[in-house]
Amino acid sequence: MLPWLPAFPIQFPPVTDALDDPDGLLAAGGALTPEWLVAAYRRGIFPWYSDDQPVLWWSPDPRMVLFPEQLHVRRSLAKRVRNAGFRVTADHAFERVIENCAATRNYSTGTWITEDMFEAYCRLHHQGVAHSVEVWRGTALVGGLYGVALGPAFFGESMFSLESDASKVALVHLARSMAGSGGKLIDCQMHTPHLASLGARSIARSTFISYLEKWFDGRSDREILTPDWPLAALGESSSNTDR
Repeated sequence: MLPWLPAFPIQFPPVTDALDDPDGLLAAGGALTPEWLVAAYRRGIFPWYSDDQPVLWWSPDPRMVLFPEQLHVRRSLAKRVRNAGFRVTADHAFERVIENCAATRNYSTGTWITEDMFEAYCRLHHQGVAHSVEVWRGTALVGGLYGVALGPAFFGESMFSLESDASKVALVHLARSMAGSGGKLIDCQMHTPHLASLGARSIARSTFISYLEKWFDGRSDREILTPDWPLAALGESSSNTDR
């Protein structure tokens, strides 16, 4: 039977209690407050549900991750990064990035980024925990990604492209900046060919959790926040900021 989590206290079952399938459904209930979300991510857990469902918490096994130093950039993508005329920023249009990620695709009839999820991650962003990378063509936002930064890890949530390779360009900038500033891991959650082509790979959930325990155990939720996250240098002034 799936455990139901009360709103208080914040307490998750062990991730080894997740259902025995690759998606790893762990529990339902709880809340989408910043405190719940930080507590979840530090344990290798994330929320994912639809409007007609309660909050559902997941911990997949295996876990798709990208180690920044293992980023693989094909020659064609490297040329796009250098010569396509994109401008890349960080935290200039967080809400617009989520809105684009939530937009219904032509192959889907709905989105898991519900209104409650949108508001929850915006609250995390205002607290300096959730971040976005934006890719611009002139003044037009054409791609990006967003996620949660804790310690040396970035927990990716979603990405979008309105131009070919725009989301890949965002991920390349993120990975390269993390590799140059001590970042250890980008959590990609689930396997996709798109991410695998960039060097992401699947590891056992137990291995993923062991990394988080090494980085976070003995430290409070406040102590594992990342105030100077690796792409801060990209946060230059822009007329397109939504702050």
